[in-house]
Amino acid sequence: MTDTSAGVPDPRDHAAPVTAGSAAHHVVLPSWAVVTDSRRAHIGRVVDLIDGWAVALGLVPAQRQAWADAATWHDAVRDAPEATLRAWLAGSDVDAAAMDVALLHGPAAAVRLAADGERRRDVLDAVRWHTVGSIEWGPTGRALYMADFLDPGRNFARAERAALAQRVPRDFDGAFRDAVAMRVQWAVSAGKPLAPQTVALWNAVR
Repeated sequence: MTDTSAGVPDPRDHAAPVTAGSAAHHVVLPSWAVVTDSRRAHIGRVVDLIDGWAVALGLVPAQRQAWADAATWHDAVRDAPEATLRAWLAGSDVDAAAMDVALLHGPAAAVRLAADGERRRDVLDAVRWHTVGSIEWGPTGRALYMADFLDPGRNFARAERAALAQRVPRDFDGAFRDAVAMRVQWAVSAGKPLAPQTVALWNAVR
């Protein structure tokens, strides 16, 4: 769905703590993050949701951390000015000039994270494409895509999305397929355009 509405430094070394979501999580955002209070709350809920899945699935600590980091960083610059996002993307491999402003924050955050020293490709790709999807994703990207969409704080289709979120630990691939379908259907019914990446993802999983 296109939402038109060895020795490398760790990005968390350049971060300031921000409390978001439930009291069980202390979400740490980079110093360059630009988010409103409501966005911080959304990030906290996404971290809570994705970490619950990671625990239920019995992920090893490194993978659980990758999921949590992707969830923490995905909207880190969602509320940054358009000019700032486009400046960060200048010289990158992202064709920012052709992108709607609502799609810039994922690629921009990924660029900043990479500049800070983040090297986990699954985390960077999850953050980069979390709004539109990617056919190249592994579990990290897919988990973030679902958690972002299934955030219980969103106001639409609450019961349906809650049921889908509960399915994730026991039917990860099926839940992902249904989450993609639900996002596509929602976008189409709302008259929103679909990004090429979204169409490719939908064609790959249905």
